[in-house]
Amino acid sequence: MSENPESKVQAKNSAKETSIPEETISNSVSTEFEESSNNEIKEEDIPSIIPAADNSSSRVKKSDLEGAGFTLDEFASLLSKYDYNFKPGDIVNGTVFALESKGAMIDIGAKTAAFMPMQEVSINRVEGLSDVLQPSEIREFFIMTEENEDGQLSLSIRRIEYQRAWERVRQLQKEDATIYSEVFATNRGGALVRVEGLRGFIPGSHISTRKAKEELVADFLPLKFLEVDEERNRLVLSHRRALVERKMNRLEVGEVVVGAVRGIKPYGAFIDIGGVSGLLHISEISHEHIETPHSVLNVNDQMKVMIIDLDAERGRISLSTKALEPEPGDMLTDPQKVFDKAEEMAARYKQMLLEQAEEGEDPIAVMTI
Repeated sequence: MSENPESKVQAKNSAKETSIPEETISNSVSTEFEESSNNEIKEEDIPSIIPAADNSSSRVKKSDLEGAGFTLDEFASLLSKYDYNFKPGDIVNGTVFALESKGAMIDIGAKTAAFMPMQEVSINRVEGLSDVLQPSEIREFFIMTEENEDGQLSLSIRRIEYQRAWERVRQLQKEDATIYSEVFATNRGGALVRVEGLRGFIPGSHISTRKAKEELVADFLPLKFLEVDEERNRLVLSHRRALVERKMNRLEVGEVVVGAVRGIKPYGAFIDIGGVSGLLHISEISHEHIETPHSVLNVNDQMKVMIIDLDAERGRISLSTKALEPEPGDMLTDPQKVFDKAEEMAARYKQMLLEQAEEGEDPIAVMTI
């Protein structure tokens, strides 16, 4: 930068007239510059420093900044403090200032108003933007994309809700919580529900109800988590496990319950005991050897069974009629006798288990003999 010779002469003459050494003037100017550059520039001062964009006469020139107390580099640094850098994945606060037919305009402090498409307003289905947003409302937004050619960013609320929903269901699974959710649709494989706004699936094998599957729509079901996998977008739940757990809270090993045969397999029979199914394994039907459960049981048979195991974690109830036989083989020859004397035999069985436990033997092992 070239100095004005005339100004230099005037400064020297002024110094001579006032008897102030020339180096003192230089030091004074330097001190003034340091104090000015170290002072914090307040926001309200900025308009007096930054010229209006539409006023060509007010553009900043080098000569204008010479008397401002700081350099061009410092001026650029000042401006950078007010230049926000946004990137995809950031969560920022924004103010809603316009609701349009295809989305909302949001002020997040960027150079251009950001836009949030209608489909990004919520993880749930909504009729219109006004169901979620109101003008002048301030809330968090997720930045989806880089600026487009017009310098505009795309925003989302749905992405934030989606992330937090997965965090919530992971926590619920960790707590082994039972939740209630409404069935909104069914298909050949099972039923569909929503949990924290996420779509969940209940496999048909984990639906425990006498209703036809199609009749479950709009029903609220108690559910337990089977699988929570955000990466694969899989949320699988069990109605059966929730019912078994609830039932287990009122059941105990050694208790006799009345049930009905709902299904027969080569390895045993499934007995409905108050809305949940327990397995009567073929080895627990009788003391006598049985070739197939079909030779002893029929679907819809009413019978008394004793609970020999409760596995809440896997939602399984193990049953026995062998423990209720007054004489070995009664289930084959006189099942009515087993039904009539079930409570008496269960009391004896419990006493036997108690005695075995006092003698140091494993009651569970005794029950499976």
